[in-house]
Amino acid sequence: MKMTVQKMRKLLEERLQDPTRKFIFDRDKSDLRIENIQNKKGVNISIPTVISKWNEKKEAAIDEIVFFVNEGLKAMNTEVALSGNEKNIYPVMRSTSHKTVKKDGVKLIYDDHTAETRIFYAIDLGKTYRIIDEEMLEKEGWDANRIREVAKFNLRSLPTPLKKDTVAENDFYFLNTNDGYDASRILNDALLKEMEDKVEGKLVISIPHQDVLIFADIKNDTGYDVLAQMTMSFYTNGRIPITSLSFDYEDGKLMPIFIMANNRPKRKD
Repeated sequence: MKMTVQKMRKLLEERLQDPTRKFIFDRDKSDLRIENIQNKKGVNISIPTVISKWNEKKEAAIDEIVFFVNEGLKAMNTEVALSGNEKNIYPVMRSTSHKTVKKDGVKLIYDDHTAETRIFYAIDLGKTYRIIDEEMLEKEGWDANRIREVAKFNLRSLPTPLKKDTVAENDFYFLNTNDGYDASRILNDALLKEMEDKVEGKLVISIPHQDVLIFADIKNDTGYDVLAQMTMSFYTNGRIPITSLSFDYEDGKLMPIFIMANNRPKRKD
């Protein structure tokens, strides 16, 4: 059966039906918004992205989206305190296209990272998390610097198990714990320095989506092609995509690069 936008929209609306919710469909973008009727808070879903995942995973892809939406709406409607939850605050990576202001006009707490990425901050709620905004800080008398310090401290305590794969003499290391903060480990300076010392060739790093971090030990031109294909595949199929570009890592700095057809990377100015 060929899946269309309208068929997928109907499937999702059936699975997510609830008297407290309403559905808003954007025909131009093929986005479906599931919104709480009372407070107008909601979650947007890209239907074409869901279809792409459905083509690979079938019903499992829909189950995943339904879980994500239900938990996300639950988190939005749950009162969360910063004080007492210090151990549950972490940084989360997003693309620079990610919104910095909520629909109600409240600004999210974030920092610029690279030309492709931004750092937001979240309170872990177990099955999901809630992005921290200025209203939450004001309510409890916190400032953004305190959030940054607590989040980075907690990040360093997260495990960093790596799985290695070798293709055409190039080594690729994958971090994929599915705890919601795999891409965030790119902020762990000690981990990046450790990998820089470990590689024999050029260290290139990718965070195509929230739940994966890739370290590539590039030793020949083929390695760039493999990484580019790998990163695009993860980016296309990730629940929360970040960037399809990779990063050149040198002297403690990350620089986004294009990997062109002739295998040679080009820095993005």
